[in-house]
Amino acid sequence: MKKVPILILVLLVIGGLYWFFNSNGKSNPNELTLYGNIEIRQVDLSFQSGGQIAQLLKEEGDSIKAGELLAVIDAKDYEANLTKANADIEVAIAKLQDANDKYGRNAPLGVDDTVSKQDVESLYNNKNVANAEYNAAVANRDYIQNQLDYTKLYAPDDGIIMIRVQEPGATVSKGQTIYTVAKTRPLWVRAYVNEPDLGNIKYGQKVRVYTDSVNPKTDKKREYEGQIGFISSVAEFTPKTVQSTDTRPLLVYRIHVYINDVDEYIKQGMPVTINVDLGGDDSSKKEQEIK
Repeated sequence: MKKVPILILVLLVIGGLYWFFNSNGKSNPNELTLYGNIEIRQVDLSFQSGGQIAQLLKEEGDSIKAGELLAVIDAKDYEANLTKANADIEVAIAKLQDANDKYGRNAPLGVDDTVSKQDVESLYNNKNVANAEYNAAVANRDYIQNQLDYTKLYAPDDGIIMIRVQEPGATVSKGQTIYTVAKTRPLWVRAYVNEPDLGNIKYGQKVRVYTDSVNPKTDKKREYEGQIGFISSVAEFTPKTVQSTDTRPLLVYRIHVYINDVDEYIKQGMPVTINVDLGGDDSSKKEQEIK
């Protein structure tokens, strides 16, 4: 009967040693390991003028460069409006020239009342009206030119076509989505830090980011360089007002880790592991020197 308590005691000692060496013994106090997911900014691209789509030049999955032409709307009506607007300017120029000439000839005659002052004032007002009509015609021409330019859709930044919403022949209105694009930069990881570790990280701190995918060339997990670019000041999942000594360790704070060497193997939503080297922090070194 005495052997049973001794056996239990031996098992407890073995279990305690196993827990110590596997949990505390292997942990690195100078390294913080976090887990997160890749976040990519998305943007819905649309025309700034409506019409029938004439061309869609990109498919889903295609890479695009900033300033690259993506789609075109049938521009015949806009081109016709521009032709008319240019003609209206020519008419306005002719009227303005005629008004200026009449005023120039008759204004001196008003000095000796050869031409009445009322007629001179009318000619002066007509000149101003013609000048205003000319300015309005130019503004209208510029507006129509902009509308014609808007019939072409260009990439605002480098990215990848995620969704092709429309097809050629479809009639779309201003602001209606044509493509959904994922921007390749900036690219960050959304992760969370426990409250006790919050004081060990800082803005601009260098980190290493690892994906679960193994690079067949190196037979190692793909590795990227990054830095901490955002640290939330608001705790999540636990109300900020509840900060007793028991609940503070349960608070988590959202951070963004920006990846510098982005490549085509990083995809939206991909889970990654983040290693933060705390030993390289100047504050950690000072604390060790003080101790």
